[in-house]
Amino acid sequence: MTAVHDPTATRDADATLLAGRYGSTPRTAPQVTDVIRQQLAHRSVRSFRPDPVPEPAVEAIVAAAQSAPTSSNLQTWSVVVVRDPDLKDRLAALSGDQEFIRQAPVFLVWLVDFARIAQVADRHDHGLEGADYVESALVGFVDVSLAAQNASLAAESLGLGTVFVEAARNNPEELAAALQLPGRVVAAFGLAVGHPAPSESSRVKPRLPQTAVVHHERYQEHTQLPAVDEYEQTIRAFYEGEGLAHSWIDRVLARFGTVAGLNGRDRIGEALRNRGFDLR
Repeated sequence: MTAVHDPTATRDADATLLAGRYGSTPRTAPQVTDVIRQQLAHRSVRSFRPDPVPEPAVEAIVAAAQSAPTSSNLQTWSVVVVRDPDLKDRLAALSGDQEFIRQAPVFLVWLVDFARIAQVADRHDHGLEGADYVESALVGFVDVSLAAQNASLAAESLGLGTVFVEAARNNPEELAAALQLPGRVVAAFGLAVGHPAPSESSRVKPRLPQTAVVHHERYQEHTQLPAVDEYEQTIRAFYEGEGLAHSWIDRVLARFGTVAGLNGRDRIGEALRNRGFDLR
């Protein structure tokens, strides 16, 4: 028997997804596709079952990553697939000592990679002066970010859970040594991947209202603080539901208010130079 499509049920389900993403029912009904539904349902997973992630799944995830846009087709990124428990333990210790890194069956370390281009230049006895500018490093970080987001969405479409780990930048040189990275290669972030544990109960976290991030024709500075105040109430209610007492404003000020809030990442410029990125 063919299933009967119920447009009302679909609209209600989509409205629920959007309400979860913004903390309130949307005023209008945006166009939603299966891909957008997958994106709206994204949540970070920090508790994993021990079940392995099959190699064909990893290959599909990487294929999705390589399908992301890349500036001028330069493809200035690579990824290290880490399954070894001892190595994951070392990487966890260097990345905020977060237990879910050890627990996840696969930890993907996403790299800004100019070593490959350097090898090509050396083979052709060609200079690489253009790689030593901040612009080129930005190309690498943008490329790898787009690729990794594609990978995360692909993993979720396979029923897996993911969480990004920016703390992989806490100790860039030590992490590079652990992964035996050559010069001109640096870790941008990690991505833990695995089957969510039954106890995993994280909910979709509300984001800022679109009035904060969408500007039509010109930047509208006057919309910022009212939108932030609205969001502060939304995110406080969300965290209270999680049994937490958090404030988005407090979090922003704690991160950017002092150098200490960067958790050692104030050294990134120095670390990039140490890794062979002679930035100008």
